[in-house]
Amino acid sequence: MLPDFPFRTPPAPGETLEVAPGIHWLRMPLPFALDHINLWLLEDENGGRPAWTIVDTGYGLDEVRALWESILGRLTAPVKRIVVTHFHPDHVGLAQWLQEKTGAPVWMTAAEYLTAHAVFHESSGHGTQPMLRQFVRHGLDAERTAALEKRANSYARGVPTLPQTYFRLFDGDRFPIGGRSWQVRVGYGHSPEHASLYCQDAGVLISGDMLLPKISTNISVFAVTPGADSLAQYLDSLDRYRELPQETLALPSHGLPFVGVHGRVAAQRAHHEERLRVLEDACAEPRSAADLLATLFPRELDTHQVMFAMGEAIAHLNRLEYAGRLVREDGHDGTIRYRRKN
Repeated sequence: MLPDFPFRTPPAPGETLEVAPGIHWLRMPLPFALDHINLWLLEDENGGRPAWTIVDTGYGLDEVRALWESILGRLTAPVKRIVVTHFHPDHVGLAQWLQEKTGAPVWMTAAEYLTAHAVFHESSGHGTQPMLRQFVRHGLDAERTAALEKRANSYARGVPTLPQTYFRLFDGDRFPIGGRSWQVRVGYGHSPEHASLYCQDAGVLISGDMLLPKISTNISVFAVTPGADSLAQYLDSLDRYRELPQETLALPSHGLPFVGVHGRVAAQRAHHEERLRVLEDACAEPRSAADLLATLFPRELDTHQVMFAMGEAIAHLNRLEYAGRLVREDGHDGTIRYRRKN
């Protein structure tokens, strides 16, 4: 079943659009092929007075700061809290800047907060070099490896500063926003401890990157956890959305708000199972993750996309290995390859 899109036109940069009572949509630019992120402003209260909750903050660009300046200047009430769904730069990029501007605390899960700091500071296993070593072991060629190395720590470009304090969120937490109860729903696979927010009274799910209306969520394996079964974690998390009513309005981080959560979950599961089948068929002879990029992504990839594509290929190959459908071989040349199980 295809999703329904009740709002076909996104708000212009710096503008907001109310998509449900007290829930406002704003869109910020990104410097990538995926050129936008959706952020959310929720009408709230603080000590009986009007306030606002911000969900996600945008990438650390001067243009985005200027748009936030315009939006904050039009708010007639203070910001009470800043909720960050996960550590990726388009979500946490301006959290510290907004915290300084508004005085509001940042709310995150612990794994997302700590991973943000680990990646920012290139702590053990989280920096550019560990990522490149993992990709080379999975067959990435010298030219594309050099292009990735040239980008250095691209994370810090989108996240110029990070919050030094935060309020910790846990799966299942409930807290009021604007007189309605919102629940934290943690998901795995896309990032370490991604927090979506669900309000039963409003019939709204702020899904973040866990559930998108058209494109598939990136599922990667990080260098610090090379054996992670990220895809299984993601699919298990995805199934939890089947508990929600079909008429739930999903507010994703990319694309348009949509209705049809159950159909989208089914489509994502089918998409990944098809990818697994294609990869399994392609491994009649031993193949590395890099060998299989063109199989998974039959289009030209820029350097930024190669990083995500390699992570996604490794995640799918790990899943096939754990499912007993592929056998991993560590070659004498240091390259990891996979072949179909006879």
